Amino acid sequence: MIRTRLVITVLMLLTAHSVWPQDKPSLSEVDRIRLAEAFRLAESLGNRVWKDWDKAPFAVLLVTPEYEFLIRHPRPSKDFTPIGYDSMLKSDVYFRKRKFPTDRLATFPAVGGVSTIVIGRAENTDKKTSTPWVITMLHEHFHQLQDSQLNSYAETEALNLSHGDQTGMWMLNYAFPYDSAEVKQQFSVLSRLLVEALQAKKKSAFSTRLAAYLEARRQVQKMLSPDDYKYFSFQLWKEGLARYTEYRVAKLAAHKYKPSKQFRALKDFASFGTVADQILSTIMKVLSTLRLEDSKRVAFYPLGAGEGFLLDRANPKWQSRYFVDKFYVEKYFDAAK
Repeated sequence: MIRTRLVITVLMLLTAHSVWPQDKPSLSEVDRIRLAEAFRLAESLGNRVWKDWDKAPFAVLLVTPEYEFLIRHPRPSKDFTPIGYDSMLKSDVYFRKRKFPTDRLATFPAVGGVSTIVIGRAENTDKKTSTPWVITMLHEHFHQLQDSQLNSYAETEALNLSHGDQTGMWMLNYAFPYDSAEVKQQFSVLSRLLVEALQAKKKSAFSTRLAAYLEARRQVQKMLSPDDYKYFSFQLWKEGLARYTEYRVAKLAAHKYKPSKQFRALKDFASFGTVADQILSTIMKVLSTLRLEDSKRVAFYPLGAGEGFLLDRANPKWQSRYFVDKFYVEKYFDAAK
């Protein structure tokens, strides 16, 4: 009788041991390689693009069709189940059933009040392939650097643009006058002058074209309401310079970074130089053909990125003011005079 019970107990333990791992989902090998490359790239080059970037959190929630996987998060909420430590990712990994859309690309306090990158698999987002997806991770990680600054949320709230919205969706849904004929026309002028300034070769031509661009920018401010101008400024500062950062990272990686063997072996691998060229080409193309009524909020990305490129030439030390004089990029041009 005792022997029978012992056999049953051992069988139950063996069964439980063999079934339990099957109850836990796992990250695909491709996703692990992509995530590890993003972490490795940030560690290698991040502080060369932005001072103290390594001090920002790098918590990630990877959204797959069935599950969400939490990586490098200091305070997982109780709805997550631990999977175990992943040596490639240098992190404990957790999972839960999917809640967010599979094409999500965003950074916000999604888990435990910590600024977290919520991102779908490359195939399920508009990035499609591995290298642009990794660079987009660095775009989102730059938002974590923004969020990690002292009083960042309070200062954003102090813009008084949320109008009671506590979800943060006002950043996407703010009623900017995208369809105003006057505003559309001035934005077309602004984007054209930005392209001309960026294409200037000689110092004298650059100075003249920069002055023309800044004057057109002042005209934009005059025709917008105070709140609309604050929103315009906030978006250039937050999203435009995050797009600029994408390019800076990709361009630096092309010359100063060797992708891992595993990443290079992926079927959809592209060089960082190729991706940097694609980012710049897209920025210039959008600026050259900008229609505010079609692009809407997305127009702020290439405009802000273009201003970052102008600042690199007009005032190479502008980044030292970025987290001091928040939200108003024109202040960094003032320092160049």
